[in-house]
Formats: sequence, structure tokens, C-alpha cells
Amino acid sequence: MVSTGCGSLDRMLGGGLPFGEVCLVYGEAEVGKTCLAMQCAVNAARMGYKAIFIDSDSTFSARRLSQIAYGDLDEVAPQIILVKPKIFEEQALAIDRLDEYLTKSVGLVAVDTVTSLYRSEIGEQQATFTLNRELGRQMASLAQISKTHKVAVLVNSQVHNVFLEGVVSTEPVATRVLKFWADVVLSLKPTGQRNTLRAVLEKHPKRRQGVSCYLTIEEGGVCDYNR
Repeated sequence: MVSTGCGSLDRMLGGGLPFGEVCLVYGEAEVGKTCLAMQCAVNAARMGYKAIFIDSDSTFSARRLSQIAYGDLDEVAPQIILVKPKIFEEQALAIDRLDEYLTKSVGLVAVDTVTSLYRSEIGEQQATFTLNRELGRQMASLAQISKTHKVAVLVNSQVHNVFLEGVVSTEPVATRVLKFWADVVLSLKPTGQRNTLRAVLEKHPKRRQGVSCYLTIEEGGVCDYNR
């Protein structure tokens, strides 16, 4: 497993991000999704693995990496392979070519966020159908890769509001596609308290769903809530 770097979150997940499975993390903007993905990449590197980070949201920051990997940046940075697709077609190509780079030295594949370029191309109904089918294909590829190569796959997603019987809730963009292919689903929710979030485990093959823990976003990354 790849540690998230947060003791409470690792315990909730049964040790961290499991090898051979896809973990979907979704939440609103500024809730720590990218920070958590970078933190997992750093921890994978510290475990002696390489991490492939597909930065579809252009939010991977060298400055943030230096804060998270403080103390061993020179050892960690070379172990993280950064891919920066600009359009949805390039994201598809990056995922399709993962087999070329996945050796036994790779422990984590992170996609942040898998729906940002998809969302930017949503338009007419026919285009939406085609994009949904392509997103599903990409998720199926990631699921196959996780199981074939025994790597942990972390997929971040944006959210949209869902109105049901007068209640407003947030769901991942392309909910049915993403949740179908994900083995583990984790939602990050703001609490109203600055830099504090609640992580809720919604799906896991071996853990009880609905459990949660509180985390904070600090300069060094996502941390356990200790206040």
C-alpha cells in the first residue's frame, strides 16, 4: 500500500492506497485533492517506488512539492514522472501509453483531475455521449492497469451539485462512470472551519463505508486534525 501521509486516513483505508485497486477522491475546489495526490506521490517515492502523475488540471506545483517533500526533495523529485496533457485527447493518449512506462519500479499512478479536460469539452448531447464513453474507456484502462501491474491508482475528480427532493448534495462529475470503475471512493468535504476538511469513506472492498476522519491542510501537506 501507498501511505497517504495521514495516520487517521491510512487507518480508515486499512493502511493506505491499496496496490491493484483504483481509488477515486472527489471534492470541491480548494479542499486538498491535489495536495493529497502529490503527498501520495511523495510517499510512494519515499517507499522506493516511482510515481506517474498525470496533471490534467495544471495544478502540480514545484513549490508545493518542495514543501511536501521537505528534507528529501532531491531524492524524491526524480522519482515522480510528470505528464501534463492540455486537451482530453492528450489525457487519453497519456493513459493509453502507461503500459510503456509501468515497470516493477512504479508503485503509483495519479490523475489530477480526470474530469477537468473532459468537462471543458462537454457541449452538445452527441458530444457528451462520446466524451462519456471515452471517459469510461479511460477509467477501464486505469482499472486494468492497476490489477495487471499491481500499482495503486489515485483518480481525482471535480464535483457538481445534485438536487434531489429539495436537498442539495455534491457528486463527482460523471458520477456513474467514475464510481463504477473505482474500487475505493473517498469524498473530501469542507467543514466551514478554515483549512479543515472531513474525509468520508463511501466505498471500499474491505472496510466499512460511511466512516470518516478530520484532516487539515498545512504548509507541509494534508495532516491529521489534532486541535
